[in-house]
Amino acid sequence: MQKQLNEKRGFANNPIVRAIGLQRIVVVLAVILEAVLFSILSPAFRQYATVVSILDYSYYITFMAIGVTFCLISGGNDLSVGAGMICYALAGGYLVQHMGWPVWGGMLVTIAIGLAFGVLNGVMVAIMNLPPFIATLCTMLITRGLGSILTGGMAVSWPSRSSQGGWFRNLFKIVNNGKIIPVGFLIVIVSIILMSIVLNKTRVGRYIIAIGSNKEAARLSGVNVIKYQMLAYIISGFFAGLAGIAYSATFSSSVAPGTGAGLELDAIGGAIIGGTSMTGGQGSIIGTLLGVFVMSLLKTGLPYVGLQANWQQIITGLVLIVAIYIDARRRREAMRGIVDRRQRSIWRFRQAECSNHF
Repeated sequence: MQKQLNEKRGFANNPIVRAIGLQRIVVVLAVILEAVLFSILSPAFRQYATVVSILDYSYYITFMAIGVTFCLISGGNDLSVGAGMICYALAGGYLVQHMGWPVWGGMLVTIAIGLAFGVLNGVMVAIMNLPPFIATLCTMLITRGLGSILTGGMAVSWPSRSSQGGWFRNLFKIVNNGKIIPVGFLIVIVSIILMSIVLNKTRVGRYIIAIGSNKEAARLSGVNVIKYQMLAYIISGFFAGLAGIAYSATFSSSVAPGTGAGLELDAIGGAIIGGTSMTGGQGSIIGTLLGVFVMSLLKTGLPYVGLQANWQQIITGLVLIVAIYIDARRRREAMRGIVDRRQRSIWRFRQAECSNHF
């Protein structure tokens, strides 16, 4: 047993594994395993159209998950991103379809409303000290109802690809002579790189991590906790608005009120699977992207093997349970390591005292 434990620790301490991250390696292997499994079970899965479908799902989930990652790392959460994304897309689409606004104006409004709700979430969590779960649950309900009120309960259609204003769909997917080019992945990659730099290389990211690790210690160190905690939710609101644009651009059907229920779980699940801790202080934007692909592959691949919506929800729930369990176990091992180091320090101190006494 001890030999197996030493081998496990030796693998985890391997320089290459430490540089890449054990969690990322596991998630990459999970993505590969999913792709191979679905390809074996369904020959139809091995088509270019399937890759395009996976990417279509991944765009809006990735944008939501990037924002949620900042909230989780700060020690909070954002349950409003799913319903919010649909609400913001409905508001922008309504202005374009019924008020004659240009598409770029509707897109700006979509992002602006997302930012406004991000500020609202930040005020409730950072200034009013409301629990993030309750605060964002309330804004989730508000955005779900607001979307229906703005459109009179009717679906909203953004311009089709062939109509005037349909250019915005080419931001994520170009269709040329029947050939589909998923260029939206470039936008996702640029967003991942930029937000990875923000999280790891800037004061904003370092302070958000510090707040999630120990809020009181960060405050005593001179960190403006209110400011940077609010920024986490503002970032989440911005990316929820961007997700609304991606959702509207990649799917030709109308955006309907109430369709965002449960989408926040895909984003939160992607972040947790990618290694972001539920209790804050730890996370990775690149890991979040990998976690999103796990969710996107499940969402796209399960129908190919004959499992419909109800089974998809069950399997997604089981995946989230496993991810949360891994996160909890990792935290326990980290705490056990801290306790062991403290005990060794105390033992050395007492041993030194005894030596000096004699």
